[in-house]
Amino acid sequence: MGISYFYVIVGGGLAGLQLAYKLSKEIFFKGKKIAIIDPLEKNENDKTWCFWEKGEGKWDEIVSKTWTHTNFISSRENLKLDLAPYTYKKIKSLDFYNYIKEELDSSPDFVFIEDEISRIDPVTMQAIGKKDNYSATHFFDSRLPPSYSQENKYAKIYQHFKGWQIETENGHFEPSTFTMMDYRLKHENSTSFTYILPESSNKALIEYTFFTPFLVEDDIYDAMLKKYLSEILKIKNFRINSVESGVIPMTDFPFEEQNSKEITKIGTGGGWVKPSTGYSFKSTEKKVNKVVENIIRGLTPGKDLINKKFRRYDAIFLDVLARHNEKGESIFAKFYTSNSVEDIFKYLDEETSLSEEMKIMFSLFGFEFIESFFRKI
Repeated sequence: MGISYFYVIVGGGLAGLQLAYKLSKEIFFKGKKIAIIDPLEKNENDKTWCFWEKGEGKWDEIVSKTWTHTNFISSRENLKLDLAPYTYKKIKSLDFYNYIKEELDSSPDFVFIEDEISRIDPVTMQAIGKKDNYSATHFFDSRLPPSYSQENKYAKIYQHFKGWQIETENGHFEPSTFTMMDYRLKHENSTSFTYILPESSNKALIEYTFFTPFLVEDDIYDAMLKKYLSEILKIKNFRINSVESGVIPMTDFPFEEQNSKEITKIGTGGGWVKPSTGYSFKSTEKKVNKVVENIIRGLTPGKDLINKKFRRYDAIFLDVLARHNEKGESIFAKFYTSNSVEDIFKYLDEETSLSEEMKIMFSLFGFEFIESFFRKI
């Protein structure tokens, strides 16, 4: 028969743990047994999350580094942008995992289980795992649905990257300024760039990133990182302290259509990653707050989680990038040179008015956007 819980959260990553943490803070869920099931213990620093926000935030206790300025560098522009009134913040995944686990360990309502869930049966209300089965009144599922890989009518761009955390003998970096995008070194005719997060004057995460409809072999990242360090930054001697890599889907696939009264898709599997950027940390926080608000109000947990207007904007952009990937540099150059940082962040946070959105749309204006507008709308 398996083990029974009030809720089962499938996936103990960003979305699953943020959701569990939020549930633990609401008296409404007191006494309700909740399981967080993941095949891994989450005891390694496997990724880095960055986000922007105004002033102090709820995660500041575990923020490891902040920046007040950013560089955007193309083959034609070299911009240094003041982020005020925003700050760009970084959280190491292991610090986040440990923080949430420590918070939840003090509650008898939460249990962590190492198991891999193969499927969820909405009829028997069981999550089927390799080690056991788990019953619940509702499931929150972060896994990508099988239909995602089978569906071809939606745009599919991959944000894929590899980063080296390096240390140099001498100072090469400005600690208060990170580089959002540097297009001076591109891989063939693709949207590919370097992203830099300086920890100090001689320590930084150097990440080579692609926004492309295809993936590349691991040695491509290494070759681009080496070339960038030697030819662009002119750094000859350095030590690699750690390595991170990843693949983030950027897509207008309607993950939210998988939601039901029994199952709510969350995280990447719920479309909580911002499709046009790959950012997820603050987006997840907003979605978690909405899920909990829906439950307390007696609504289906997954109700109104996706802003369909912004999803259409993202769909147009992704279609352009999928069909004209070589134009990524010029598109992002228009985005950063024609709009203020505050307008950019406000738009990416889906907090702009229609007139503000039209201003940004017109700043990107081009035939390829008209073409994709009619394709997607």
